[in-house]
Amino acid sequence: MTERVDDGRHDFDFFHGRWHTVGRKLVDVTDPSCTEWVEFEGVGECRPILDGLGNVDTLTVPAFPPGGGPMAGATLRLFEPATGTWRIWWMSTRQPGVLDTPVAGRFEGKRGIFEGPDAFDGRPVLVRFEWDVVADDRAEWAQRFSWDGGATWAPVNYTFTHTRVG
Repeated sequence: MTERVDDGRHDFDFFHGRWHTVGRKLVDVTDPSCTEWVEFEGVGECRPILDGLGNVDTLTVPAFPPGGGPMAGATLRLFEPATGTWRIWWMSTRQPGVLDTPVAGRFEGKRGIFEGPDAFDGRPVLVRFEWDVVADDRAEWAQRFSWDGGATWAPVNYTFTHTRVG
């Protein structure tokens, strides 16, 4: 029997499987004064890779706002045992051929915080992903930005509520 290693590599195991996702996002996530939200639904699936040192999930949205066309996305997560750090990359059909700059971090209990530098229209920003494991069959993800190098964080601009299917 293989002994379970609790160095953080199992932190995303809760997400393996199939999910119904309800997304909510600001119409313009890069505009700190934007207050108009849009909602959408999708389905996703997550599976482990690399003997559990990573995972890949996919998300399919039949009608992504504001235009209502379909969107497909995928996330790659990789765990680095030496540091206990997860790195997360996002990619989607909204930006074909582009792999977003990763965010990095870890879980403390049922909450994970992952941050990393990025840029929008040449403007530097820190991106934060916040994961909350609410129950065995429900998880929540949120995104927020810091435009001042992490001194302050803008309110959440994007959320996903994941509910396990089957």
